[in-house]
Amino acid sequence: MTIRFAKLASQLVVAAAVAAFAGVASAEEPIKIGVSGPFTGGSSSMGVSMRDGVRLAAEEINKAGGVLGRQLLLVERDDEAKNERGVQIAQELINKEKVTATVGFINTGVALASQRFYQEAKIPVMNNVATGSLVTHQFDDQPENYIFRNAAHDSIQAPMIVEEAITRRGYKKVAILADSTNYGQLGREDLERALGLKGITAVAVEKFNIKDVDMTPQLLKAKAAGAEAVLTYGIGPELAQIANGMTKLGWKVPMIGSWTLSMANFIDNAGPGGEGARMPQTFIQQPTTPKRQAFIINYLRTFNPKNARIDSPVSAAQGYDSVYLLAAAMKQAKAVDGPAIKAALEDLKTPVDGVVTTYNKPFTAKDHEAITANIPVFGEVKGEKVVYAYEADQKKASEIRVKDANAKGALEVKKK
Repeated sequence: MTIRFAKLASQLVVAAAVAAFAGVASAEEPIKIGVSGPFTGGSSSMGVSMRDGVRLAAEEINKAGGVLGRQLLLVERDDEAKNERGVQIAQELINKEKVTATVGFINTGVALASQRFYQEAKIPVMNNVATGSLVTHQFDDQPENYIFRNAAHDSIQAPMIVEEAITRRGYKKVAILADSTNYGQLGREDLERALGLKGITAVAVEKFNIKDVDMTPQLLKAKAAGAEAVLTYGIGPELAQIANGMTKLGWKVPMIGSWTLSMANFIDNAGPGGEGARMPQTFIQQPTTPKRQAFIINYLRTFNPKNARIDSPVSAAQGYDSVYLLAAAMKQAKAVDGPAIKAALEDLKTPVDGVVTTYNKPFTAKDHEAITANIPVFGEVKGEKVVYAYEADQKKASEIRVKDANAKGALEVKKK
């Protein structure tokens, strides 16, 4: 009996040791964060910059001890800016990779097609670039919403664009050129609504497709209608074709559009024709605060982009901040399950010091937008980079613009 008891005791000790080791191993398993965006193709300026900003934040967090004693593990997938690819990736990240949360989505159409799977799985999504106004309102008819955003949505940008063109610069006749994607057409709707609030109708409203290389027909209609400025909603390569088309026609009027006019593949492909283009920006690549200076230095040192210029500074900064927001929620919740993270995001107790802003209670249960209309400023393409369009904004750039839910400018979101 004694021998048998001793043997049993020995087995129990071994079993306990194995269980303890397994428990430690489980506790130290990394926290998987999905990263979904276009890392190839026409949207890649935004996608790669976002991904690199995310990488930078994750590396910093991991070096500082991670989250809840665990390292962050990024699971990156190239959605190629295709809706169907985004859907496949969402299912893979949820069912195979078992991600805790996902950051990314550059293209509004990909976001709208993909994020329903995260909603069903109760896995938070932090949209850090996609700006379509409907993105965070897709599930307004449901009791819970797992979709958050830390980018300036189009109901903020469209009124800014119209204010710049009509009020600040005094143009009475404007044309709208928007691409045929969800992003372009939802943005076009927002522009028309913002113009309508000022009693103005665009003299021409034209559409173009991704990969179109000749905008002559659309531009001729805008010119014939007497447009004094062109308002745009598209992405870099096609926007460059608009600028180049105006150069070929010998017709140069200001381009004022959504934030994507800051993309490197607009600036580089448009060349001199892109000079002077203006767009709303949440972040301009200038070291106006210690946080921004450190971010820019680390980004340039780590990724060494061409001409020391981040291809899409807004995407990089918002990508970086999105990871810190998720990390703060997990730390507060002391858990990594979706419902706990969502609840923490909706009631963050401690401000998050980001590159774009300081996020002080950025979300509530009914408000999943971290950026309000008072935060973005106007940027302008000048000397192959984006600078502050207005000296007054430049002088105040060191002052952190924080969320103000009462800030004027955002359009009422149209419910589906």
